[in-house]
Amino acid sequence: MIHSLKEIYGEQASAQEQRYHEAAAEFEAMFGTKPQRFFSAPGRTEIGGNHTDHNNGCVLAAGVSLDVIAAVIPTDDGIVRIKSQGFPMDTVDSTDYEIKLEEENTSAALIRGVLAGMKRRGYNTGGFTAYTTSNVLKGSGLSSSAAFEVLVGTILSGLYNDFAVSPVEIAQISQFAENIYFGKPSGLMDQMASSVGSFITIDFADPANPVIEAIDFDFEASGHKLCIVDTKGNHADLTPEYAAIPNEMKQIAQFFDSDVLRNVKREEIIANISLIREKFGDRALLRALHFFGDSERVGKEAAALKSHDFKRFLSLVNESGDSSFKYLQNIYSTSNPTEQGLSLALFLASDILNGEGACRVHGGGFAGTIQAFVPEYKLLEFKRRMERVFGKESCYVLSIRPFGGTEVML
Repeated sequence: MIHSLKEIYGEQASAQEQRYHEAAAEFEAMFGTKPQRFFSAPGRTEIGGNHTDHNNGCVLAAGVSLDVIAAVIPTDDGIVRIKSQGFPMDTVDSTDYEIKLEEENTSAALIRGVLAGMKRRGYNTGGFTAYTTSNVLKGSGLSSSAAFEVLVGTILSGLYNDFAVSPVEIAQISQFAENIYFGKPSGLMDQMASSVGSFITIDFADPANPVIEAIDFDFEASGHKLCIVDTKGNHADLTPEYAAIPNEMKQIAQFFDSDVLRNVKREEIIANISLIREKFGDRALLRALHFFGDSERVGKEAAALKSHDFKRFLSLVNESGDSSFKYLQNIYSTSNPTEQGLSLALFLASDILNGEGACRVHGGGFAGTIQAFVPEYKLLEFKRRMERVFGKESCYVLSIRPFGGTEVML
């Protein structure tokens, strides 16, 4: 659970070293002492399985090169103090696990939730002071909140549990914090990809014991770059849109006396289409059908990567994007149909790629980002045209990070 800058960042290690030194200087200026330890947790990119995790489906994901880092010192007063760059200090008593309604949707709720999750599983908690800085875009589908939760969990694991808390447990604790304390009904994929890192498939058939498989694939040798395009959409008041997706899927599962769609067969849905339409409407039906297709597609994508059939993999990524647009319907908000930045970005990406590469919605949808696999020879054109529409630095070129949450050795 301790890795060097070179192991984590590769050729970017030197630039990242400066970032850590700057964080240490900010810590010392703020708290009057030098930090003793450093930690990092990456953002993530979902590659396959859009909105499948919350119904116990399968996903293909990866940790990315953008991360949240922390300069840290343990304290003996039991108080967690986290000052994140650009935000007020959060102060949380590590022995107070009570849910605070006034903290809902705040970073303090995430911290308290992680502490409570650790305690519920029998792990030690304690105080620490940290200064954090992040280059994980908020609202980007790269899961800045999951990276923050995983960072807090990794710090507590390192400081007080000798790294005995596994990456899977840290992800589960992080999801608990986000669901119960923060108040967002997220699945487990974001936290798992951030905590574990690398290319991974996750099968959530048993959420308490998800099956995780690392995929040995050299993306750098594929001749493509992974681009995330931030369309700068407005995320205000989108929580009901996000929540409707798992809720509608689970309504249909309950029609078959199940809590989640994973325990229902696609054939049962097809056989009961008329009844389901009448009871739940067409959108819920289409979202359920998307679940089955995209969850199954994950295994095909993983097989394509393992066999180094990158052309097949790209075709499957496009299929996933098509299913999200048509059936999942998370490309724009029905409450604000005049704003369709994701639809526009997907049109532009398809126009530029012209049958090559792949593109799809990225993350939860409705606003935010798309994902594209861009042939290297088209990268400059792709970036130029996207930034002409969505603004400077709206197109991010990422690499896949081999590690999840970790302590960093400078």
